[in-house]
Amino acid sequence: MVIFVSKQFLSAQEMCFISVFVAMIIGVALLPPIPLLGGVPVTLQTFVISLAGAVLGAKKGALAALVYVLLGAIGLPIFSGYVGGLGVVFGATGGFILSFPVMAFLVGLGADSKNKIWLAVGLVAGCFVNLFAGMFQFAFVMGVSLQQALVVAVAPFVIVEIGKMIVVFIVSGYLRRLYVIA
Repeated sequence: MVIFVSKQFLSAQEMCFISVFVAMIIGVALLPPIPLLGGVPVTLQTFVISLAGAVLGAKKGALAALVYVLLGAIGLPIFSGYVGGLGVVFGATGGFILSFPVMAFLVGLGADSKNKIWLAVGLVAGCFVNLFAGMFQFAFVMGVSLQQALVVAVAPFVIVEIGKMIVVFIVSGYLRRLYVIA
């Protein structure tokens, strides 16, 4: 069985790798989150989303993230806190979720270049898109200013996200070599 993706097909092996990353995203999303005062929890989703892009590449990493978002959007309780549905996707923290495919794509673009500098740029760009999409939707849904949303929904995560990016940067090259060989 193959799936058509932009003038080329995915092999069964590629679909399996994508499925593994979807399962990993679900797995870390269901770990107990670390709640923060603003209502936006700390999870490992962005770590695995970035890792998917870095290992699978732009298109396949984005596809893994998109499958995760769509499964949660149709109601499967796979988002942080065992919830799902459009209410979550369009809720206060939904901007973070909606940006996952773009985040994986940007990281994947950097990884596809096979240049560590571009991988770092992709990681930063993906993180930036994720945090700011989350901030804008949080501000809109919660009816607060962008400055308030920045303080509540972005600032507490900057150090954590930098740490996640460093780990992805370090381990992704090794995992990507395994993925290509497999």
